[in-house]
Amino acid sequence: MGMFTAINIAATGMTAERLRQDVIADNIANVDTTRTPEGGAYKRSRVVLEPITDTPYFRLPFLPDEWDGGAGNGVRVSEIQKDTATASRYVYDPTHPDAILSGPYEGYVEYPNVNIVTEMVDLIAASRAYEANAQIVNGAKSMFLKALEIGR
Repeated sequence: MGMFTAINIAATGMTAERLRQDVIADNIANVDTTRTPEGGAYKRSRVVLEPITDTPYFRLPFLPDEWDGGAGNGVRVSEIQKDTATASRYVYDPTHPDAILSGPYEGYVEYPNVNIVTEMVDLIAASRAYEANAQIVNGAKSMFLKALEIGR
């Protein structure tokens, strides 16, 4: 395991959480968007993370293979998905330019499936995860400085 492995792992987490915060901010900004270029109301986006497993890691020579779950290498964003599982909300407003003209929802306007409370909770969680990764970087930095003081 290299000297900067902890910093590299924390950096991947910080990068992922920063993107997650940007996606959440985009969701909040589009909470009332009823018309998109794709057609229909805005759909909530969410970030999907996956562990980084394609980089080699240091293996302990005395540990049996079945006990070695592998050292962590960080995370990466695998995709940004549109949330199609959550239903949109419908508000009756026949004077709205995007009101549905026919069918069972005639006169209703389809609004995005964005819930401000959920987005704020996710934003706080992403912010705390970013801060935790920043603390890891600061801790590793202070350990490096202490190690340099030993050599004096």
